[in-house]
Amino acid sequence: MTRLNNANLGRLAPEVATPRYDRGAVTPGIVHFGVGGFHRAHQAMYLDEMMNRGEALDWGIVGVGVMPGDRRMQEALAAQDHLYTLVVKHPDGRREPRVIGSMIDYLFAPDDPEAVIARMVDPATRIVSLTVTEGGYNFHPVSGAFDLDTPEVQHDLAHPASPKTTFGLITEALARRRERGLAPFTVMSCDNIQGNGEVAHRMFTAYARARDGELGAWVAAEVAFPNSMVDRITPVTASADIQELAGRFGVDDAWPVVCEPFTQWVLEDRFVAGRPAFEAVGVQVVDDVEPYELMKLRLLNASHQALCYFGYLAGYRYAHEVCRDPLFVDFLLDYMRREGSPTLAPVPGVDLEQYRLTLIERFANPEIKDTLARLCAESSDRIPKWLLPVIREQLAKGGEIHRSAAVVASWARYAEGVDERGEPIEVVDRLKDDLRRLAARNREQPAAFIENRELFGDLAESERFRTAYLETLTSLHERGARATLEALVSVRGCA
Repeated sequence: MTRLNNANLGRLAPEVATPRYDRGAVTPGIVHFGVGGFHRAHQAMYLDEMMNRGEALDWGIVGVGVMPGDRRMQEALAAQDHLYTLVVKHPDGRREPRVIGSMIDYLFAPDDPEAVIARMVDPATRIVSLTVTEGGYNFHPVSGAFDLDTPEVQHDLAHPASPKTTFGLITEALARRRERGLAPFTVMSCDNIQGNGEVAHRMFTAYARARDGELGAWVAAEVAFPNSMVDRITPVTASADIQELAGRFGVDDAWPVVCEPFTQWVLEDRFVAGRPAFEAVGVQVVDDVEPYELMKLRLLNASHQALCYFGYLAGYRYAHEVCRDPLFVDFLLDYMRREGSPTLAPVPGVDLEQYRLTLIERFANPEIKDTLARLCAESSDRIPKWLLPVIREQLAKGGEIHRSAAVVASWARYAEGVDERGEPIEVVDRLKDDLRRLAARNREQPAAFIENRELFGDLAESERFRTAYLETLTSLHERGARATLEALVSVRGCA
């Protein structure tokens, strides 16, 4: 077995693709916050592909970890010269391993925030990119306002030169560039949020204004925040993935990444300091990302929510198990066709029916083994951004909403923390204590969950939504998930 590092690249098995460029010639151009599996299977992969073509060698990635748990990633990558293996899992069982070399450094901000700031102040840094999860933008799920009152944000406002948060680190770097007469960098969000660039623009501007009004005005006017749509199913790396890579290909990699074959990136062409020629490797660089973005959020992401709670309650534990069950497939396609898709504008170059069917095929890939627990996690950040906008738009136009309302009810039932066999459910959510407290009242006060205005705003005041939600929640308690789905699928054309 061969330990993954620069010195051993030539010793890896021929089936393992390796960088075709001199990594010593790669210089930093991008600082990336949030180096998880998705970033390494997506943005870093696209850059590696460009470098293999002899291009973009001045756009090397310097990763940054901000959260305490990021130390493990920093240590794993540093030990192998920031190389890692990306393994594409095909539905027929075929594996396609490839070593990615586009990341050249990783900084753990809690150890040395000054080093992170200095890297961003360097004029060579022209893009700062983000995959900090849906909850990482620190805004209220209903009002959309930036939360200035968190202890971490308050710390950074009081100590701007030694920040702890992504907002504080990036804003301090921008402030120093402004003071030194340097042009700003572009802040490029790659998170699953509608209008992710616009959200990032609002949040960073709000933070900068709270720190200094003139700085905030400069950030608002001078820093580019392009929107993007990103897509590739990338489950959490399991110990079995590490063992398979070692046993099947002889690669000793502390933290490889596994993903599906499909990948998509739609990117708004709005950058203030240049960008790699992403279109050369298949990125769709467009003037308007929104149609593609809404398609993905309201069909793929919302469908993940539609399958995960019902599936878990019914006894499944993986997405592919759910999507090989005809009952669940009918429910998902009904949701996508009759509720999600009617809220979409035309998507240039996309056949929506083919896209919907492709989603089912992707979800059903048995090799990915995407856990329902992963899809059920952090629901309070996901449901308000991906599914509630569908409900609101459908209510406004008199469209169907009972499937979407049923998904919310399945979330409330899941949040009770016990499945239909009496087994405990580990609810993973930043608001889990509040969710469990509300869900505990589901039988005695069944509307309590949706009356939480912090998540649902005034939706509970809609009689149509309230009725559909309560009917499903009652059925889940009395009949169980499968019988509830059977009833939902049998109703066509119900508003």
